[in-house]
This record gives sequence, structure tokens and C-alpha cells, in this order.
Amino acid sequence: MELPSPATTIADSLRPQIEQAAAFLRAGKLVAFPTETVYGLGANAENDAAVRLIFTAKGRPADHPVIVHLAHAQQIEDWAVDIPATAWQLAAAFWPGPLTLILSRSPRVLDVVTGGQNTVGLRVPSHPVAHELLKLFGGGIAAPSANRFGRLSPTLAAHVRQELGDSVELILDGGASEVGLESTIVDLTGPEPVLLRPGAITAEQIAAVLNQPLGDAAANETRTSGRLQSHYAPRAKVIVVEPLALPATIRAAEAAKERVAVVCDEAYVRPANLNRAHWFKLPADPVTRAQRLYIALRAADDAGYPTLIVVHERDAENRDAAIWDRLQKAAAPRT
Repeated sequence: MELPSPATTIADSLRPQIEQAAAFLRAGKLVAFPTETVYGLGANAENDAAVRLIFTAKGRPADHPVIVHLAHAQQIEDWAVDIPATAWQLAAAFWPGPLTLILSRSPRVLDVVTGGQNTVGLRVPSHPVAHELLKLFGGGIAAPSANRFGRLSPTLAAHVRQELGDSVELILDGGASEVGLESTIVDLTGPEPVLLRPGAITAEQIAAVLNQPLGDAAANETRTSGRLQSHYAPRAKVIVVEPLALPATIRAAEAAKERVAVVCDEAYVRPANLNRAHWFKLPADPVTRAQRLYIALRAADDAGYPTLIVVHERDAENRDAAIWDRLQKAAAPRT
């Protein structure tokens, strides 16, 4: 007999809570729910007042658009117009999954969702709890990550409670996020597809499905989640270094009387005479490293370390593009 997957069992066990969450959404309230990427803060995407609650809870700028989550790909036609063939190709290849498509918005899409732009971001998540919620609710759920704006995205339900507290009517606990980093975002509104945010679905995978190269993101002015220079940041100052630079970086921080935490590969051997730093170990594999990156950064933050040194050596095959993007934004000057 084939046993149900653990994720399916979670969705079944949460059925009463999922039904309650759908009811809260219909009533114009906020709910947090798990996706395979990170936890989302959801509102009825067709309720202007409800979506504005997201911006208030997160402290999110009003011109920063939010992604609309759907139960299935056929709903694209409810939310977008002039849909290119490339959208259907990518949806067939990667949905449900960690990919957001930027398309030309339909007249029904609210300005508050798009940040006043003529585009809308759409995604069909694969997490069974998210899928059940979307299916029961029936419409689109506007849902950025369930955290304060600019901070680390939550990959556990406990992170949502820590970040947003009583701002959320209900938090659906679907366990740890499988991917651990936000979705890949691809803009399909121009003459060529453009990758605006790297994620688990890579640029190489997208180009292979479409059989064409991707355009230059630097020339694209579409506002989407995660495009600001500083984002996905803990409270601590973040310094990203290669392994060879770690000893000197730690010594400089300690000379400045800073308490230091180090996030590094679990195989990395701690240098001698650097025992005062606290160490958080991550897997070397890019997939599991991505799953646990935000958990490690948040743990260092919760422990109160003002300086966080992240050791990262670029992957030769570019499998770590999403990790590298998040680390660069976490280390950027805070706005």
C-alpha cells in the first residue's frame, strides 16, 4: 500500500484550520501560510482594504508590488492579459513550484497589488497546505513573505509569530519550508524573458525550456519583490567572505571589540586561535544550504551577535545563484 507523503498528511491534519483560514480571507483578514519557498502573509487579492493590511503589518512601501498566488495555472487568464506562449511553457514546466511570472495585468487587478504598475506577479505554489487553502478560498491570495519588510523571510511558523505577532489572524503551520528561499521571478512582458530574482528554478533551466537566452535584468525597470539593494537582512551587520579571508576578518572584528558569529560550511575547519567566535554550520550542498540559510542567520540574530560573518565560496556551476543574491543583499548598506 502506498503511504501518503508527510506533506499531504500535514494538509489533511490541518483541514479545520485551513477552512478557518479561507473564511478569514473572505472576511478581509490576514492569514500566514506555508509555501515551498517561505511562509507567506496572505490577503484576498481582490479586497483593497485587506491587501493594505499586508503593507501595514510588514511596514512595506506602498509602491512595492505583491505576488498573487493561484490554485492552478488556468487562473492566469483571470489575472493577466496578452499572455505570451512563454508563460504557458514555463507554467507547464515548473508549476506548481517556486516560480513567479510577471505578466500584463488584467483590469480586475488592484493597483495596491501591483504598486501602480501595469504588470502583475503570479505563482502556483506546490506546498499542499497552500494548495488546499487556495483551492478552498477559490480566488487569488496576495502574499509576500510573512516578515517585516527588508528582514529575513520566515521558513518556520515560529518565525512568523516572532516577526508579526498579533498582526495575523491565523498562522497555518506546515513545517519547515522545503526550498527556503523566495521564488524565482521572470518578467515575460518584454520582447525577451528576463530573470529579475534568482531562486530554486535557475536561469539555465528557464532558458532551456524556452530555448532562448534571457534578457538583461539591469536594463529592466519592473518593480518586484527582492530587487532593492538591501533586503533579506538580519539585524546583525553581515560580512560575506571567502574561506581564505575568514581568519583575518575575525581578527579585525575582535580587535574592534565586536562579538562575532560565523556561518560556514559544515566541512570547514575552524582556524586555530579563533575560539571566541560562535559558529553556525550549514551543509555544503547548495540545495540543503538554501533550505537552512535563513534559519542559521535568524539563530545568530536571536543570540544577539552584532556582527555576522558568512563564509561562502561561489559554486563553479552557478547552482548557488539564489544564495549568493540573498547574501549580497543581506550584506548591503541598510536603507
